[in-house]
Amino acid sequence: MATDQNRHLLRTSLVTAIAPCIWGSTYIVTTQLLPPNHPLTAALLRVLPIGLIMIALQRRAPLAEWWGRLLFLGLLNIGVFQALLFIAAYRLPGGVAATVIATQPLGVIVLSRPLLGSTPTRLAWIAAGTGVVGVALLVLTPAARLDAFGLAAAFAGAGCMALGTVLTKRWSTAPLPIAAFTGWQLVFGGLFLLPLALLFEAPLAGVTVKNVIGYAYLGIFGTGITYMIFFWGIKRLQPSAVSLLGLLSPVMATALGFLLLGQSLTPLQIVGGVLVLWSIWAGQRQAPGKR
Repeated sequence: MATDQNRHLLRTSLVTAIAPCIWGSTYIVTTQLLPPNHPLTAALLRVLPIGLIMIALQRRAPLAEWWGRLLFLGLLNIGVFQALLFIAAYRLPGGVAATVIATQPLGVIVLSRPLLGSTPTRLAWIAAGTGVVGVALLVLTPAARLDAFGLAAAFAGAGCMALGTVLTKRWSTAPLPIAAFTGWQLVFGGLFLLPLALLFEAPLAGVTVKNVIGYAYLGIFGTGITYMIFFWGIKRLQPSAVSLLGLLSPVMATALGFLLLGQSLTPLQIVGGVLVLWSIWAGQRQAPGKR
């Protein structure tokens, strides 16, 4: 019986891991296919159109008591998180921002006890801490500079994502198909980003076929499909295990840079990648999540 449960847990983890692996391609798609200097516009176009399409296809509105919850989740998981990530990305080197965001599993562990009534294991704490060290070795450079406001935005983004993950678990009993549950969050998050993109960025000009392909990829695969998979995984796994799977994103981004852009890998980066993979493996050695 335990073996069957372990196999089921492994299959669920492997399916959920698809989401952060695809998210790891965001950097290369953004730099190679999208217009420069429009991060808020890119965030808006990757979430709002696909969200509207998903709820139009589902034709399922939330029950009255779920509107506020889905709005709050949409802000945490999508809108506010993307805005904070935008601030951090502009004021910090990518490696610093990625390392701070990698503290998110620690936030999930801290929040799981009061909000879910679960007690994370010692292994979960060790895995989360090791993951932060691994990401730091993987992406930080000696020339990394620090900016107080950028750091605050990055930590706030990590906290926002952690709270969103835990509350998604708490409210995963929403009487909606996973596509509608995801679509409504994307719409609410996109509506939050819409005025920010209009206010702080110039309108897109001279959009090419390459740009359209990039936006379509990020919307369909990098957002719609991946968030459905991620929320599906949160419903079935411990939130700390799912958040540790998210560390696959910087690993995949580094691997794609090495394979497709000819970027080099240092011994420390390789050690960091191994530490991240170990932390992910260790984080999955937990029972399925319970409410």
